[in-house]
Amino acid sequence: MKIAMLARNPSLYSHKRLEEAAQSRGHEIDVINTLQCYMNIASRRPEVYYNGEKLPRYDAVIPRIGASITFYGMAVLRQFEMMGVFPLNESVGIGRSRDKLRSMQLLARDGIGLPVTTFAYDPKQTDEVLKLAGGSPLVIKLLEGTQGIGVVLADTDRSAKSVIEAFRGANVNILVQEFIKEAGGTDIRALVVGGKVVAAMQRTGAEGDFRSNLHRGGSAKSIKISPEERSTALRSAKAMGLNVCGVDMLRANHGPVVMEVNSSPGLEGVEKATGIDIAGQIIGFLEARARPNKTKTKGKG
Repeated sequence: MKIAMLARNPSLYSHKRLEEAAQSRGHEIDVINTLQCYMNIASRRPEVYYNGEKLPRYDAVIPRIGASITFYGMAVLRQFEMMGVFPLNESVGIGRSRDKLRSMQLLARDGIGLPVTTFAYDPKQTDEVLKLAGGSPLVIKLLEGTQGIGVVLADTDRSAKSVIEAFRGANVNILVQEFIKEAGGTDIRALVVGGKVVAAMQRTGAEGDFRSNLHRGGSAKSIKISPEERSTALRSAKAMGLNVCGVDMLRANHGPVVMEVNSSPGLEGVEKATGIDIAGQIIGFLEARARPNKTKTKGKG
């Protein structure tokens, strides 16, 4: 196969592993800087250009689109989709997962366990929002935040109200969620590839930090998840329309609750914690599924 990988930094562990896995299986892979692509929006002849040349025909595209360039990255990916190139994850699924509010609505629609989550526009409704979420302690999240940035734990109703009013005063959209105290600062990330959970790890936050993100000083270890947690991860991936994703869950008293579905999960933490070749499984999925014009949405949506 001839594979394109949309990635701005080819030296990242995840991108190097995917490149190595593809080459070791006899495939040709080009790492393409997403922001240096430009497009010809021509009727019935969609084209993508890179470094002054029209890109050749690819069998598959691996989108590794950073959150900060979601809008342009999805535009480039849609162009590949309209050209009939098979995407590892489709633009529609990535768009759903990047919109925290939309993703929560879709998960709730499918009956997937979630922390109590509230959303409002008017700061005057803060008291009602706090009440709906069950009162402090509460987690307040920026809708556009990633990797633990823009996530605040408010210990009291007064501090929660201050944070909410500050964010809304800056015209920033936020979600307010119940704090799952029994999770104890740990979460589970389940890696889904092609409708199967291929690996799972438990992440624990750094001392004094309720966030468990590894690059914020957290640690990880391999873990065996329950059938209910496995089902929750698979249903979450399906709700988003993602072939490959990381599903972040907390173990609440009433069962697993989903915090986020990540459409470009990092591979370093989970591969090192579990010893499983995730990159190879991703390339294997493309080998089995990549066919011309098999994108469900063909760039629509």
